[in-house]
Amino acid sequence: MSLLDTPEVPDAPLADDDFRTCPVTTWKVDPRAELLIKTNAVTAVALLTVGGIAALLMALTRWPAFALLSPEWFYRLTTLHGIDMLVAWIVFFEVAGLYLGASVILSSRLVAPKIAWAAYGLMLGGGGLANVIVLLGKADVMFTAYQPLEADPLFYLGVILFAVGALVAIGVFFATLVVAKAEKSYEGSLPLVVYGLMVAAIIGVYALLAGAIAFLPSFFQSVGWMETYDPAFYRNLFWGFGHSAQQINLAAMVAIWYALGQITLGSTPVNEKLSRFAFVCYLLFINLGSAHHLLVDPGPSFSWKLFNTSYFMYLAVLGSLIHAFSIPASLEVAQRRRGFTSGLLGWLRRAPWGEPGFAALVVSMFIFGWGGGVTGVVLGTEQLNMLAHNTLRVPGHFHLTVVAGTTTAFMGFAYYLVPLIFRRELKLKGWAKWQPYLYGGGTAIMAIGMIASGIQGVSRRSVEAAESIPGTVNLSLTVVGIGGILAVIGGIMFVAIMLVSILTGERREATSLTLLVHPTPIPAAALDEHPLARGTWALVMAFLTFFVLFYAANWWLLGRTWGVG
Repeated sequence: MSLLDTPEVPDAPLADDDFRTCPVTTWKVDPRAELLIKTNAVTAVALLTVGGIAALLMALTRWPAFALLSPEWFYRLTTLHGIDMLVAWIVFFEVAGLYLGASVILSSRLVAPKIAWAAYGLMLGGGGLANVIVLLGKADVMFTAYQPLEADPLFYLGVILFAVGALVAIGVFFATLVVAKAEKSYEGSLPLVVYGLMVAAIIGVYALLAGAIAFLPSFFQSVGWMETYDPAFYRNLFWGFGHSAQQINLAAMVAIWYALGQITLGSTPVNEKLSRFAFVCYLLFINLGSAHHLLVDPGPSFSWKLFNTSYFMYLAVLGSLIHAFSIPASLEVAQRRRGFTSGLLGWLRRAPWGEPGFAALVVSMFIFGWGGGVTGVVLGTEQLNMLAHNTLRVPGHFHLTVVAGTTTAFMGFAYYLVPLIFRRELKLKGWAKWQPYLYGGGTAIMAIGMIASGIQGVSRRSVEAAESIPGTVNLSLTVVGIGGILAVIGGIMFVAIMLVSILTGERREATSLTLLVHPTPIPAAALDEHPLARGTWALVMAFLTFFVLFYAANWWLLGRTWGVG
């Protein structure tokens, strides 16, 4: 069974005239789910726009030649940027993905659409309230909102309402899965894409509950119902939300990687059971990575820090390594079966690089794995974390993961929602061809500048740090600014493509899954030839070599911090 195909169940109760049938995927689409998908996706893009404007102003402030904003406004927009980019844009898009997975891909009716709309209202109201309070200058507390920093009670209330709304939306997702199974909308196991989204939703329950629990006492204190709130207790609870929220993104991103591979090349996993096992590794162990934010805190014991940031976390890394082989291998096998069998990497040279979904998939995977994954393991190692803690290396890492990785993948997938869900022709196709490269590449350049600045000691949070640090820090911060501008241009292109397509694109039913580059028909004689993913093995070995060298280089840097002898 393919990743996106709806299993054929002749007796499934889906023949109601209220459902439409997609002519390309044969999905039975509940129009109530379709409207919710559209609404959540459009809201996500709107919040991406707000966060992107803040990102541009912050990049021009970090760039020493401009130093655009005052410290007050820099910290204010950093708070806004963190809320909208790390949480709001991504969660709204993920909710759209959850409804797509549970209802549309499974050809099932959406359970309790009124409750789903209530969830949307809570998320929109809470997120909007938090944005307004930040812009009014009543919550200059950064994304982390660490105690004893104080914000207006309405800020905390907005965050709590958003978290509750997202939890309700996840509940609708799970209820729809149960109903789909009970009504026999599908047979056997969940399609892998939906399985990955389910894992993301389970992680989401934990993360959002942790966030609500962390912010409730802050709200109580802000309105005078509590006198004190232990900062160490808050940090522990907050990172159960702050870091775990990014693991929701990780699981959802990987699910979308598999989907983009099938959409653009018709690929299927080389071993679906192993891919499912990798998702289970995320479910059981990925949240333990939250511990690296607490490695300098005096409360947690040494053994707790050691086990959470090594033995247990490595099992989550194992899940990522499995996906890092499985997805490229599935692409290689699909290409070789199409007759692209020349050499070790001929299949990769002949790939549809002009197809936006394939471009987003490869850019996202490469930057996330080679940049975000490797730097994440370094940050999650107790001793090495001392080199990078609270330096600009930390946002450098999560811009490689959440931004260049997750956001690029989500953008790539959004292009296919235009013809499949919005039923509009994609416009500005020339822009769509290049947009993933510009956005992902710009973000990677910015992140490299951040990491280089952090190695020189630039603080994560102090905007004036460059003035007191000698050396080449002005150059590396200039790289941050240049990369940020390129990424913002890529973001503007994406938003423009979405708006123009949805508002002016010709209304039509989808006729193909691919948008720009239609894959070459599979030669029948080549179906059973060259099944081995030899090129992927070579790429994986190159990645592991880079991984070892980068890891060793950080230990060398750690050794240089002591002048022994």
